[in-house]
Amino acid sequence: MSLLVVGLSHRSAPVSVLERAALSADAQIKLLQDTVAAEPATEAAVLATCNRIELYADVDKFHAGVAELSTLLAQHSGVGLEELTPYLYVHYEDRAVHHLFSVACGLDSMVVGEGQILGQIKDALATAQELHSAGRLLNDLFQQALRVGKRAHSETGIDRAGQSLVTFGLEQFAEGATVDAWARDKRVLVIGAGSMSSLAAATLARAGVAEVVVANRTFDRAERLATLLVEQYAQSATREGGTDVLARAVPIDAVADELTRADVVVSCTGATGLVLTAEVVATAMEGRAVRVPAPAPAPTPDAGARGASGPSVVRSELPPTSVGTEENCPLDPAAAQGAQSVQTVQGTAGFSVLGEAAVAGMGAAELEQHAAWVDKGASAAAAEGQPGSVALLDPAAEAEAISALAAAATLLGRVPERRRPEPVAEVPRPTPVLSLLDLAMPRDIDAAAHRLPGVRLVDIESLAEASADAPMAADVDQVRRIVSDEVAAFGAALRAAHITPTVVALRTMAADVVAGEIARLDGRLPGLDDKQRSEITQTVRRVVDKLLHAPTVRVKQLAAEPGGAGYADALRTLFDLDQETVAAVSKAEGRDADSNNFESAENRGRA
Repeated sequence: MSLLVVGLSHRSAPVSVLERAALSADAQIKLLQDTVAAEPATEAAVLATCNRIELYADVDKFHAGVAELSTLLAQHSGVGLEELTPYLYVHYEDRAVHHLFSVACGLDSMVVGEGQILGQIKDALATAQELHSAGRLLNDLFQQALRVGKRAHSETGIDRAGQSLVTFGLEQFAEGATVDAWARDKRVLVIGAGSMSSLAAATLARAGVAEVVVANRTFDRAERLATLLVEQYAQSATREGGTDVLARAVPIDAVADELTRADVVVSCTGATGLVLTAEVVATAMEGRAVRVPAPAPAPTPDAGARGASGPSVVRSELPPTSVGTEENCPLDPAAAQGAQSVQTVQGTAGFSVLGEAAVAGMGAAELEQHAAWVDKGASAAAAEGQPGSVALLDPAAEAEAISALAAAATLLGRVPERRRPEPVAEVPRPTPVLSLLDLAMPRDIDAAAHRLPGVRLVDIESLAEASADAPMAADVDQVRRIVSDEVAAFGAALRAAHITPTVVALRTMAADVVAGEIARLDGRLPGLDDKQRSEITQTVRRVVDKLLHAPTVRVKQLAAEPGGAGYADALRTLFDLDQETVAAVSKAEGRDADSNNFESAENRGRA
């Protein structure tokens, strides 16, 4: 049997796919049951968090296992197999072990080094044990992963490389300030009472917020969390000379009212639909009477010259115009050349049909009586230094441009208007007065809420983008070395364990041979007393043990090395061991291991 993991995470799939593929608690249970019922798998465990869904299994066939696990993931997630497959990753044997150990250490988390994943791995193991879907392999694997994760956090500074997802999300609101400084005296609404919501509530209470309101579908759980916050932080406040934390619970249907008073909202529920729609948030913002700064007036052309405050836009003024009379109008509509002339007008450098009301929208007939054009160079009058004088363009020099203008007027029925684009003043976004942190998958808060004035929304998708630029601590390299060492040790122990049933079967066979020979000796020498018979028996057993000691110890050492699985086959062949006997020993050891592991897990849970 071999370890196989098939899954998807924030590293392989976009948040939109993860959101749709999220598994409810009931779906996880059904997935485990269907996996162990499938032919290739004998054990199964599901690790489902806000940014990963992974199915671990002990399979006897690689390709069949991959196909079956992928199909089951698609069926229970509700995402079609063809759509889901491009985002799936597969790890096998040692690579699967390396992956889980890396996950346990926080190396594969959205926020490197976060420790919440250890609790999620523990929950995944407990669920598999409760359903009896975790056998010896997955029990050993997940328990070892928990030990590796704890070792990484205790022996290195991986905690400095990143924080929990909650802290990282709150830091996005703080924008360079500390979370404590940003959160102090704020009113907080926490929606949900699970592990992530509890962590958020505790983090904000520790930061010194004015009040924490907990809303949950099960009111008793919300009340329990609120009571715990009051008790825990009242004691710490007494010790540290701080102030007590105010915390209270409300029913889930009171969320809309609480929104009008909250400064920060953290939501992480197991709901399959939206908990907060954009309409609900908008109504709450109206109830808060949010003041949105009025857009700044568009700058005038001479604002820079007057030294006005704010961004100034410098744009060149259109030159003065000269309107021709009926006698000297140079336009000849008959010279138009169709649409090509329109392009000529638009592409003529310096030529401008004025956008002022003088000519804009004129009909072709009126244009025959009036013309407007701009001198591209210095006029003769200007060259002579005559102030305020404007010279008309030479009709002969500008015949092509004027003809194009006439063609445009004929084609369009009016003078085409060419204006330089007016500068667009950016409307300043008001400072957020309501900060929404959505840590649920699928999302709890409508993404459209971010567009509301005075609202800032941080969700799993935005956290993924922000964490891409997060600095990595030097301790990460040390954790990677720990993971590599632990993977090697686990692989060696696993390979050695595979040969143990064969060694046990060999010693059982040897003991049967000794017992048979002693019985034969009793028939040949019936006069032996008990002392003599015992001495002969012990002597024969010592001889057999000494003969088997070196080979069995050596074969365990060799089996622990990569490629050592073949030594078990060699032993079975050389000593003609019964395969059914070996299998019976394996099953007996597996049942004993499962029982011991489940009892130890129960004891840890009670502790």
